[in-house]
Amino acid sequence: MKTNSRYFADVMATALAPAIWGSTYFVTTSFLPQDYPLSVAMLRALPAGLLILLIVRKLPTGVWWGRAFILGALNFSFFWAMLFVSAYRLPGGVAATVGAVQPLIVIALSRLFLGKPVRFLAVVAGLIGMGGVALLVLTPTAALDPIGVVAGLAGAVSMAFGTVLTRHWQPPVSSLTFTSWQLTAGGILLVPVALLLEPALPVPTPANILGIAWLGLIGAAFTYLLWFRGLSRIEPSAAASLGFLSPVVATLLGWLALGQSLTPAQLAGFVMVLASVWLSQRTMMPKTDGVRPTHPAASPQPAIRQT
Repeated sequence: MKTNSRYFADVMATALAPAIWGSTYFVTTSFLPQDYPLSVAMLRALPAGLLILLIVRKLPTGVWWGRAFILGALNFSFFWAMLFVSAYRLPGGVAATVGAVQPLIVIALSRLFLGKPVRFLAVVAGLIGMGGVALLVLTPTAALDPIGVVAGLAGAVSMAFGTVLTRHWQPPVSSLTFTSWQLTAGGILLVPVALLLEPALPVPTPANILGIAWLGLIGAAFTYLLWFRGLSRIEPSAAASLGFLSPVVATLLGWLALGQSLTPAQLAGFVMVLASVWLSQRTMMPKTDGVRPTHPAASPQPAIRQT
């Protein structure tokens, strides 16, 4: 089936992004200076965005200036800030479980802003995925901090809006150019916040430089290129469900690189997460043969949702 094979290829390419994002915790704790979350987020976004911008040599025009900064804030600046607040105030398992609500938010926003139907199986897949993430990373002693929970939910909403709007606002440029606009805008917005709220970074070590290079070039530029390309080709809710792969990879890296153990509950979580991703993709898979449009967002849509 030509349509399904192409869809599967698009899904696999898009899935690389959240899988690589799963390395963020390991790289941050092993290679970067601690307690500089906003500065690290800025260094992750801005240099990568500027580098790609130098390659594509194309700036936004007209309405795309505003849209680039809106998407840069939703997908990067605000999302990463809330992510770090949540991570600092909540145990990692609680923060990851709160953030796992994002696919359900994307389903609701897709209905509101893109006119997409709410599929029962997609909702079921989202709930299974949340349960799987909870088994993967949640510990019995995890405590709840109200500010941390609110921050985690705010970050999930921000990324969900960014995901839907990235699909809704498809610019007349390549995915590489669109990625450079958003990374640069998001990095620029983080500069004053990092300067005001955090002390100056220490002189970087070779390990620090290696960590920033990985997070910027691979964990931001490369992955978000795949992510935004995917959002132009597959349904936002299908793409959002792939985010469940991040805690899977993070848990595997903890087991392989840090010597952490895997419990039976975590193994059950693995199975639930993979089942959730499979069910979500199965639900969104094209039903008929034929050539799917290269840019489905350009198809007629109701008037008036990407980190």
